[in-house]
Amino acid sequence: MVGIIMFAVALFALLLGFPVAFTFGGIALLFGVWAEGPEMFAFMPYRVMSIMQNTVLMAVPLFVFMGLVLQKTRLAEQLLESMGRLFGGVRGGLAISTVLVGCLLAASTGVVGASVVAMGLISLPVMLKYRYDKGLACGTICASGTLGQIIPPSIVLILLGDVLGIPVGDLFQAAIWPGLILVGAYILYILYFAWRNPESARAMERNDDQSRKDEVIEALKAVIPPLALIIVVLGSIFAGIATPTESAALGGVGAVFLSLAYRQFSWKMLYDSAYETVKVTAMVFGILLGATAFSMAFTYTGGDYLVEEWMMRCRVKNGASW
Repeated sequence: MVGIIMFAVALFALLLGFPVAFTFGGIALLFGVWAEGPEMFAFMPYRVMSIMQNTVLMAVPLFVFMGLVLQKTRLAEQLLESMGRLFGGVRGGLAISTVLVGCLLAASTGVVGASVVAMGLISLPVMLKYRYDKGLACGTICASGTLGQIIPPSIVLILLGDVLGIPVGDLFQAAIWPGLILVGAYILYILYFAWRNPESARAMERNDDQSRKDEVIEALKAVIPPLALIIVVLGSIFAGIATPTESAALGGVGAVFLSLAYRQFSWKMLYDSAYETVKVTAMVFGILLGATAFSMAFTYTGGDYLVEEWMMRCRVKNGASW
């Protein structure tokens, strides 16, 4: 029962808002020493060393760097502005453009925080200006921002691939269609909401000084560069030309070239991107180390056997054949 109590305490601490890495690591240390003694963590350095030597996890800082460089090139701002003008004439068009831009940012950055902050700062004031329902506006930004968890390249999928022992490229391929279905479901809901509540999702006023053709051309100029980077990065993985780590390095170089194309390159931008990459990567690997210690303590205290026994009982009770 020690493992189950440990899991319950960790869940309660997370609900209180304690940092994930310190919660997992600290609770694993306390319960592990209490149940088995300090010698249980004798093999922990070997697990840490295996994480440090894992070449798959090298893709994490590279994809984070790619996303931060693209964020600092005002990519999100240009995408949102052009897509907003393109779909703004439709009821709920601003929310639809936010979802589409969130999909593109998810595929080009893989960093959830960057997408949510960028779209929140840019699209939320515009939606509130046109008297969008506050719940619809905030929900659209949060939902579309978290698409970075499933649409490749995703940091979460890289970590899952390492933990489960599944090739990251296969996970990327498997996640594309669910991610696109999720985008389509968001858009259908927005259209339904705008149809049922016309005053809560108003259309934008058209700019008479700009023709529809100019709006489409401007939107394509904002969409094509990041789309080309997505195709190069993911296409090299799916075609078997490069591993996820190699394609991540290619994406980082491509992001720097895009910053040159947008005339946003500066050594300060490069330094800030590298500095924030170190901070985000340290956070990710801190969580990974804490989760490794937690899983080891959970296994040594017999928690995995209790979970397995409970699942076998459910199987027998329901008459399922697995």
